[in-house]
Amino acid sequence: MSFSGADGALILNDPATQLSRTGDAPAPTLTGYASTNDIVVKVHPVVLFSVLDHYLRRPEGQVRVIGTLLGKVNANVVEVTNSFAVPHQEKNDEVAVGKDFNKQMLALSGLVNGQERIVGWYATTFDGAQVVDNSSLIHEFFTTECESPVHIVVDTSLASDTIGCRAYISSPLEIAGEALANVFHQVQVQLESSEAERICIDRMVKGQAGGVLTPDGIASVDSEAVSLESSMTRLLAMLEAASAFVDKVVAGEVPGDAQVGRKIADTLAVVPRMRPEAFAKMFDGNLQDLLMVSYLSSLTRTQLAIAEKLAI
Repeated sequence: MSFSGADGALILNDPATQLSRTGDAPAPTLTGYASTNDIVVKVHPVVLFSVLDHYLRRPEGQVRVIGTLLGKVNANVVEVTNSFAVPHQEKNDEVAVGKDFNKQMLALSGLVNGQERIVGWYATTFDGAQVVDNSSLIHEFFTTECESPVHIVVDTSLASDTIGCRAYISSPLEIAGEALANVFHQVQVQLESSEAERICIDRMVKGQAGGVLTPDGIASVDSEAVSLESSMTRLLAMLEAASAFVDKVVAGEVPGDAQVGRKIADTLAVVPRMRPEAFAKMFDGNLQDLLMVSYLSSLTRTQLAIAEKLAI
């Protein structure tokens, strides 16, 4: 393994070289889990979109792209919440990785979210090849950034209109105490999304279902009134479904489910107890306040418009 200090690139050419981890504070690792069945990698949608965007913006002639995965490790669960692209070049048996660029991007990411750590790296594939020969070289570089890095491979061919995503962890293949190569083991992958990501994806799916007639049609957002009506409609449908299920259980038509019953009880426990008269009074008061604010804002706009005409 050799370093090129002129352009800040790290040239990798020995997959059997074992590197030690560098860093200031220790981070949770996956080394305590011997079986790959115990490890789960949760990937957020923003990571997949970032990888696809990086692939679309790749330099001409480049087959695949790589990048750094950020997130956190909790016991046997690796949650990937963010990522950024890392420039690299592959030529025969050598791989050049932008070491300085990776360090600068990590520092900038730390200013935004100091809780995120490097948890691995990603690569893309178009022909279905998940792990290639140079993957071992790049994986060795990321072992200097974190212990037990996770390797995610995203299929950018979008076969069957799906985004294929697989995750791997690596372990050295040793013979007589000498490391000869890295062996990649596939681990379980789950899609994890926050509330904001779910809202965004839901809007994107609705835009696709309705047909995108304009370039920004998929990014259109409903008004507050339409969003409120849609939320209330979904809430009413869920309440009716829960009520119908409870009625069937009471009537003995379907067997009861203790887990569902506990969730319903927990949901009802957080609903404040309030008489219908008190709720109607509170709702009417808030509605009148909202209408008053709307009236005053309209009156202010009218006065400003009249003053502007008089000034002219």
